[in-house]
Amino acid sequence: MTGVDFGFSGSDRMQMRILHGLNFKIKAFPEQGGVKRSKGTVTSCRKVKQCQPNRGTSEAHDVSTRTLLVSLHRKRVRRCFHSPPSVSSMKEFPSALPVSMGALLRAALLEDPATRDAGLCVVGVFGKSGSQLGPQKESVLNDLADKHLFPLFGGPEDGGTADSRIQAFHHREGRVLYLLLSSVGDSRQLLRACEALGAGTSHADAHDVWKDLDRQHCLHLLYLFSVCHVLLLVHPNQTFDVTHDRLFRALDALRQKVLPLVRAAIKDCPVSKEWKLNCRPCPPRLLFVFHMNGSLKVSATESGGNPDKPKKHSPRRRLQHALEDQIYRIFRKSRVLTNQSSNCLFTVPANQAFVYVVPAVDEDPVGALLSQLRSNCALREPDSAPPVSGPRRYQQTRRSARPPDGGGGVLLGGQPADCSMAEFLWQHVELVLTKKGFDDSVGRNPQPAHFELPAFSKWVQVASRIHQVLVGDAAEEDVAELAAKVRGQLKVLEGFLDADAKFSDNRCQKALPLAHSAYQANLPHNYTTTVHKNQLAQALRVYSQHARGVAFQRYALQLHEDCYKFWSNGHQLCEERSLSDQHCVHKFHLLPQPGEKTDMERNPPVLHHNSRGRSTSACNCGRKQAPRDDPFDAQGANYDFYQLLEEKCCGKLERIEFPVFQPSTPDPAPACNRAPGPPGEASAASDAERLKEPGAAHSHTPPDASLSLALSLGQSTDSLGPYGDAEGAETPVQQKRPSLVDRQPSTVEYLPGMMHKGCPKGLLPTFSSWALLQLGPAKAYNCHAGLEQPGFLPGSSFLLPWDLVIRSRSEEDSGLTEPLDGAASSWPAPNKTPAGKRGSAGGLGRSRRRDDVARLFVGFEYEDARGRRFISCGPDKIVKVLGPGGAKDSASRVLNTDMPLYIPSPSQGRGLKAHFAQLTRLFVVVPDAPLEVTLNPQVQPGPAPCPVFHPEQTDLVLPPDGFWVLRFPYSYSTERGPCYPPKENQPLNNHKVLRGILKATAANPPPQ
Repeated sequence: MTGVDFGFSGSDRMQMRILHGLNFKIKAFPEQGGVKRSKGTVTSCRKVKQCQPNRGTSEAHDVSTRTLLVSLHRKRVRRCFHSPPSVSSMKEFPSALPVSMGALLRAALLEDPATRDAGLCVVGVFGKSGSQLGPQKESVLNDLADKHLFPLFGGPEDGGTADSRIQAFHHREGRVLYLLLSSVGDSRQLLRACEALGAGTSHADAHDVWKDLDRQHCLHLLYLFSVCHVLLLVHPNQTFDVTHDRLFRALDALRQKVLPLVRAAIKDCPVSKEWKLNCRPCPPRLLFVFHMNGSLKVSATESGGNPDKPKKHSPRRRLQHALEDQIYRIFRKSRVLTNQSSNCLFTVPANQAFVYVVPAVDEDPVGALLSQLRSNCALREPDSAPPVSGPRRYQQTRRSARPPDGGGGVLLGGQPADCSMAEFLWQHVELVLTKKGFDDSVGRNPQPAHFELPAFSKWVQVASRIHQVLVGDAAEEDVAELAAKVRGQLKVLEGFLDADAKFSDNRCQKALPLAHSAYQANLPHNYTTTVHKNQLAQALRVYSQHARGVAFQRYALQLHEDCYKFWSNGHQLCEERSLSDQHCVHKFHLLPQPGEKTDMERNPPVLHHNSRGRSTSACNCGRKQAPRDDPFDAQGANYDFYQLLEEKCCGKLERIEFPVFQPSTPDPAPACNRAPGPPGEASAASDAERLKEPGAAHSHTPPDASLSLALSLGQSTDSLGPYGDAEGAETPVQQKRPSLVDRQPSTVEYLPGMMHKGCPKGLLPTFSSWALLQLGPAKAYNCHAGLEQPGFLPGSSFLLPWDLVIRSRSEEDSGLTEPLDGAASSWPAPNKTPAGKRGSAGGLGRSRRRDDVARLFVGFEYEDARGRRFISCGPDKIVKVLGPGGAKDSASRVLNTDMPLYIPSPSQGRGLKAHFAQLTRLFVVVPDAPLEVTLNPQVQPGPAPCPVFHPEQTDLVLPPDGFWVLRFPYSYSTERGPCYPPKENQPLNNHKVLRGILKATAANPPPQ
């Protein structure tokens, strides 16, 4: 065997083999007493006991021998590892070093023609490597090639990747091509894969990476089974890995799937029909190599036998026999091996040894080297025959290895000598090179398998085409199409190799019905998104308790989709909420267009919203009550219902109309959200910023004497939230609103919601949510009988009196009118007589007229959902008149405080749910007197930043001698949505009508 010359002599090379642990001793080759099996039968297992590797007979080692050995070791190792091969030797032997499979196939045209046409035996090496210092597969090839081909101490930091790859070494003299497969099963590749995975990689992503590496390994392994004659499976220890059984069954299934594709790829290659039909030169023979890791420590005396009567075989040979029986039985049971070898993925010899156990490295390396040196330096009879190579050299080695005494290959103790790995492999390679082939079929009618010893050039053509289809990059279009189809058949491997995913799939599939049952438990026929999400969360909790593995996320997404399909398939409830915060009870439906009728048969149906909530309300004037459905829009709540009752009751009453939008185009559009920007708002914003400072946020300037009872309590906020514009903010200082006379409202855009302080200027709604009617003259109200309208609780229909002092022009000091709003300047303190009264010093005495006091009547009416009505005399008090004479409480209290918009109803039902009564109307009786009564209602139907609502026209002057009623909106809403009524656990003081709703001043009498 010729290789790269490193500058050593023959004896140096022999000693280097010893120093590097390469077992190339020339021993007597024993007869291969492997497992003897008859046709179609399986031999019984041989009993095996723990054995210990043979050690050389230890003798006395002198100091001079050890010193010589160590110096020779340092010298030769330094020269071996640090002296690169010369350029001339590289040119002379271009394949002296291993190359990649792609480089070998590309450089095939440069081979020597004499070598290209010679027969070639292809040997593949694959398997796993353990955590030992040196890789086992590379050391096996170093032993077989008798060269230092592969480094023994490389690491994952050499810059390589974790992908599978094949390296080739062509031994020309022996006509053997060695193919070494490196995959994730090797410790180096495994470390590279672990370094490539980041710390944040999820479990499912890491599993996908490992499965991709496994698929690469399977394709490369299938390639070896398609181009090799002999295969070596290397194990890192002396135990057979049973996972190879599942791997080989997966490869066999994949090979059957891709066989037509490989046939199409090699149909034009110059090989035999049998090769084209079976896509391989022969059924490859699989051999097994095991490494003893030193765990078997049994001496000859501990083996249980009689030391005077030694056993026939060595402990290592008996271990090989036991492994052969175990492997053969496993593969026969799993149907990987059958009687006909042509139908199998690989074969094993029936009457030859196919298991080799590499002995463990001795714990005393120096003693082992000395023993090797003594055995190799023993004197033997000279052989005058010339040196030969190839099979003849192997046979000559077998003859020359016999002891000189002709003992028939028997060592000390009567045991036959163990062969080397090269001798173990060469007996199978010799059958290939001599074109005898493998006759591994068993049974009664064994069929001979096809066999072909190809020339190097023909083998390269076939191997190149198969390499492009299975593992390489196809350059031709037709081959690329075949390679894509091969990738599509890789799903066959999942059932065999991906046991984790298979277990996870089965586990998650069992958990899905449990999760579906948890989702559908206690569900109504139709339900909302909130119920759907809650049930889905419960289903996911049940699913996570039972599901495991890499398929967890995939089946969790499927659970999401299944629950959503169940919900949307006829179980989805209409998501629209009424103005009282109740959901529509219909399933998902469409609203009818103007003039369209409802249709239940359509999918989705055409229906109006309905929450099944009904209440009783009175009309604008309050004289007629009627039931109403729970409204879903502001127009139906504040306008349409009252318009229907107005035709039957209060259609002929006098009223003050509020301005609404008057379109000038046939298709007006709602105004988009924009912040109001009058010229004086910059100064107002600066004032608001000053009020936000500490100490000024909650301070209010007391009203001036000339101001009315109206005192704005607007809030200063950065955002109005869902109630108004996000850019606008209410200021605590009441700004004077520009009059509608000063600006013309838009006739193109309308206000989509109700009028409030934060809405853009110059916009009006399409309808008014307020109503102001005159029930008649002032005498239409009888203070002794109260309001004669339906629905009032007994004794609660009386308005509160409001007495105002009126001074004539001749009695005024300054000629100016004084505010008669019930403030401190208008009402004297107790036990004190005001100036100008009868009997007071400096007064006018009896000259004052008796009509200097005018009486108004004011009443805040509340109404609950059942139509029960009452008048309130305070924030927490109801008018209760038991006898004649009317209400005794004054209206000053209700006019000087913020009246609540909602109060608990005095007549609660039987249920636990509290009922609230809402402020619905304001009754005002204005007498026929020189008074100017101004109406300015302002309602804040929620906590800040809820805006303050007001009618489309403010500061309304009520004419004298009238019985007026102001109907408040049933619901309050902005362009961003409605303001819902309070819940049971919410405070009611945040929903209020601001003080100052009425103010009155004495008017100058007309000139006489």
